[in-house]
Formats: sequence, C-alpha cells, structure tokens
Amino acid sequence: MIRCGSAIGVTLDQLPLGTSARIAAVDWALLVPEEAQRLRALGIDEGARVRLAYRGVFLGRDPIAIEIGRMTVALRRAHARAMTVEAEAA
Repeated sequence: MIRCGSAIGVTLDQLPLGTSARIAAVDWALLVPEEAQRLRALGIDEGARVRLAYRGVFLGRDPIAIEIGRMTVALRRAHARAMTVEAEAA
C-alpha cells in the first residue's frame, strides 16, 4: 500500500529500486541469530537509512543490494523480508 509518497507496511524486498527508506522495524525472530548479529554489526537495524540499489533478475530475485551510509551490502531476500521500511520523501 503506497500513500503520499511513503510506503506503509512494505518490507525491504518490496521497495522499488532506487528508493531511499528508513528501516522502521526488524523481525529478528525470522533470522538465524548469527545472521542477525552480522546485520546489526553492519548497521542494519531499526532507524537506519537505506537505499535499494539492486535486485537479482533470476528466479528467486536474489541477492538484493542496499546502500547504507557509504557501504553497499548484499542481502538475501529472506533477510530483507524481515525488515519493514518507510520510504523517505524525495
């Protein structure tokens, strides 16, 4: 559901390419503890500002690449699906 230029209830894997967003919530229970710890170490947590830079083109559409700060990080779709985001105004 998109309203007034902001995505409401959209997971990171559903965000349109090139869209900047803020991570509103992460369902850490959906992730393996070691993977969750690694994502947090990279700064991927609630409140982080990210931009969807790339989405795979084959069957599973993996990997997804996000820009966070000056880094580009590749994520599995399953990881991105655990993150709810709010699109930022352009």
